[in-house]
Amino acid sequence: MFLRNHWYVAAWDHEVGRTLVARTVLGEKIVLYRREDGSAVALNDACCHRKLPLSMGRIIGDRIECGYHGMTYDGDGRCVRIPGQERIPDKARVKSYPVHERWGWVFVWMGEAERADPALLPEIPEFGAPGWGINRGPVMHIESHQSWVIDNLLDPSHTTFVHPTTLGVPEGADVPITVREEAGSIAAVKWTLDLPPAGLFKKFGSYAGNVDRWQIYAFHLPSLVIVDLGAADSGSGAQESRGTNRIAMRSFNFVTPETDTTSLYHWFQIRNFAPDDEAVSEGITATFTQAFEEDLVILKAVHAAQAAGTEANLDIASDAAPMRVRRMLKKLIDQERTPAGAAA
Repeated sequence: MFLRNHWYVAAWDHEVGRTLVARTVLGEKIVLYRREDGSAVALNDACCHRKLPLSMGRIIGDRIECGYHGMTYDGDGRCVRIPGQERIPDKARVKSYPVHERWGWVFVWMGEAERADPALLPEIPEFGAPGWGINRGPVMHIESHQSWVIDNLLDPSHTTFVHPTTLGVPEGADVPITVREEAGSIAAVKWTLDLPPAGLFKKFGSYAGNVDRWQIYAFHLPSLVIVDLGAADSGSGAQESRGTNRIAMRSFNFVTPETDTTSLYHWFQIRNFAPDDEAVSEGITATFTQAFEEDLVILKAVHAAQAAGTEANLDIASDAAPMRVRRMLKKLIDQERTPAGAAA
């Protein structure tokens, strides 16, 4: 089960153009394209006649023509032409989805269309601000249920063992994680003080010795994890938002459930250093791609083991934030599934 009355990332903006793009979101087949004015359209990817995917058809102006019998749909999903038939039945239509674009992502609203509200997405004041650079990663296909991916993204402890050359350091394995909850966000927070810099910061920082480093993994509905991470010279004031050789990054990670067994992963980072240096952008993308590919191996194996297992999991201290998120999502999903006014 998934939360439906929220925005989900269906694609990067550059993926959606004047060709038909097929996606699966929350188990529903969707076709995406752009009208001639550049606005994005999302429709159910099945002709109402014989259910041939509309993504196998073609775009004509602002409309999609089905590749089977030529039935043609406008951007609202209404059938406007049936070849050889003058009357078009009212029920000749396909579902359309509200679309919103932000941060280079094309979002679709999977629930009740009248409730679609862009204000539900969090604000990112640094995005596009002077002095902040950006790098974007490839779309990754994950052979895992969304819940295991979110667990991973809210878990600073695994970086020591899964990403020892990029995001983790062995000396930080026993540093405790705290959990904070505010404004609907649940975050796992880890500070590693006076320890060697992780590979990412060693590569892009100017550190002669140890650093004070922060990792703040914050979950936002329905499946966005914003990771605030950075470092500064040890003892120079990192915990007071100061510090010499201070570099800061924010990593945006959106997990879009395809099905109960697969997810799509869209991500990018913004940074407060070398904002216009393409080589730095490429280097950061390469570093995170390496780390996330390491996660894909772990998540595939975890999903398979969970699907096959019969014994309950043992939760440990580092699971505190993920477990809070699981409880919150279950509560919200149960509320969606309970009709208004129905007995609890």
